[in-house]
Amino acid sequence: MRSTAHRPDRIVQSGPIRLLIVEAQRLFRQSLRVLLEREQDVAAVMEASDGRSAYSLAIEHQPDIVLLDVDMPDLDVESVTKRIHKHLPDTRVLLLARYDEDARIVTAMRAGAFGYILKDTDCTDFLRIISATAKGEHLLSPVLPERFVRAVPGSLRHTHADGTILLSSLSDREREILACAAAGRSNKEIADQLCVSVDTVKTHLHHIYQKLSVDGRVEAVIAYLHSQ
Repeated sequence: MRSTAHRPDRIVQSGPIRLLIVEAQRLFRQSLRVLLEREQDVAAVMEASDGRSAYSLAIEHQPDIVLLDVDMPDLDVESVTKRIHKHLPDTRVLLLARYDEDARIVTAMRAGAFGYILKDTDCTDFLRIISATAKGEHLLSPVLPERFVRAVPGSLRHTHADGTILLSSLSDREREILACAAAGRSNKEIADQLCVSVDTVKTHLHHIYQKLSVDGRVEAVIAYLHSQ
């Protein structure tokens, strides 16, 4: 039986939430399910271990939220997101990622994902993000940077307070690397394409973030896309 005692981190939602957790690692997936099923505003929690079964379950049960691991073993996260977004426009896809430098976050957001959660997020923030997502709100937190959530769901725009874009401060090589990142390529893929080391790519990306005054890869890509 779920406790009815008030907790500051509990999910607050106008109706019961139906969730589908898509995660290849069984222990992590089941742990998320146990955490979510404690919430009195959660009606049902379903599980899938791969992209194809996730899509089938989503079509069958039409959950409110799909928690989708970016690392799918059989069907890439962009393809799963596109299918769900196309056939279930009211279902919100919330990505599960190990780190916010993952290029797949960018491609999945462009395919219709609502937002993302880092896997090392604490339980309180995790539940707050689930609650906000269920209500169609982007939670402004370190996990979902304000500039990111303002920009991606609509036009993929990123501007500074004065409306300017600082891409002019980038070197030719930095622009080249940022273009590769915007195309969804990983650091290794960029390194292979440009015949440089992965460490060199990481160094260039760090300089790009500093010059653009952004928090990471996703925001830098938004800045690049807006400039095109």
